[in-house]
Amino acid sequence: MKKDVKLGLTIVAPIMLATSGVAALSSRLYDYAFRRIDYVPDASEDKQKYADEYFAYVDWFKKVPSELWALHPDDPENFVSATYIPARNLSSKTVIIAHGYKGSGETMCNFAKMFYDWGFNVLCPDDRAHGKSSGDYINFGWLDRLDYVEWAKEVVRKTGENAEIVMFGVSMGGATIQMVSGEALPPQVKVLISDCGYSSLDEELSFLLKQQFHIPKFPMTQIISQINKHRLGFSISEVSSVKQLKKNLRPIFFIHGEKDKFVPTWMLNQSFEATDAPKDRWVVPNAVHAESFWINPKEYKSKIRSFVCNYMDM
Repeated sequence: MKKDVKLGLTIVAPIMLATSGVAALSSRLYDYAFRRIDYVPDASEDKQKYADEYFAYVDWFKKVPSELWALHPDDPENFVSATYIPARNLSSKTVIIAHGYKGSGETMCNFAKMFYDWGFNVLCPDDRAHGKSSGDYINFGWLDRLDYVEWAKEVVRKTGENAEIVMFGVSMGGATIQMVSGEALPPQVKVLISDCGYSSLDEELSFLLKQQFHIPKFPMTQIISQINKHRLGFSISEVSSVKQLKKNLRPIFFIHGEKDKFVPTWMLNQSFEATDAPKDRWVVPNAVHAESFWINPKEYKSKIRSFVCNYMDM
C-alpha cells in the first residue's frame, strides 16, 4: 500500500469512528427524550414538599364525576384520549388543560379543580404518547397543537355554540398552548394561558444538552432532528412557539418561575414579545420550573382569575 493511502486511512478511520459515536449518542439521546414512558416520573426534589397537597388533588380528580372523550376513536395510531369533568351546574364555560412533559391529564388535577371551583367544565387530554393516548414518541406539542384545535371544536359541538373556552397549559403544555395560538381556532376560544412554556424546541433542546449533559448543540440537534423527521414527520426547527405567536390574535397570559432552570426565563421574554395580541406576564419570585402554582396558590388563582375576567364573565 502506498504511503499516502496509509496516511489517508489513518486520518479517516478516527473520523468515521467519531461520526459513528456521535450518531449512536444522538440516537440514545433521542430515545431518552422522545420515547414514551408508561408511568409519570417522580417530582423533582424541590417539589417533593408539595406531594401531600398534590395527591389530595389526585384523589379529587379520581372521585369527581367524569366522562371519557376521544379523538379518532377508530384509528389506533392516532387515538387521543381526554377526561371531561362537567361543571357542578350547567355551564357554557370550559377550560382545556394541556399537561407537561411525560405527564397526563391527571397530573393537571390541581388546575382542573381550580377551574372547576370557578364553575367551569374541564377537559384534560392525554397528549400523544402519554397516558391513554396512542403514540410511541413525544412530539413536544407540535402535533398536539392540532389535536387541541379539534378538542376546542369538540367542546363547541358537545356543549353548544354559546361555549366560552379558556386554553391553559404548563411546561410542554404551556408551549402547546402557545403553538395552538397560531392556528384557526373556533371563535369560542376566548383566552389563552401559558405557564413556563418554551420558545422553541430547538432552543430548549440546545439549552438542556448544555446544562444537563454538557454537550454542544452541533451536531447533536441536527442528527436528532433527522431522526425525528423520519419518525414523526417534522424537523426540530419547525417546532416554534414564537413563530406561532406571531399569528396569535387572542388574549394571552404568560406565567414563568423566576428561578426556572429547565425552561429559562429569557424564553418567556421571546414569547411575550412575539405576539401583538392583548397580553400580560407574571414572573413568579423564587419559583422553579412548574412551581408557580404551588409556591403561592392564592396569588396564582387571583392572577389567572383577574386576567380571564377581562374577557369572560365569571
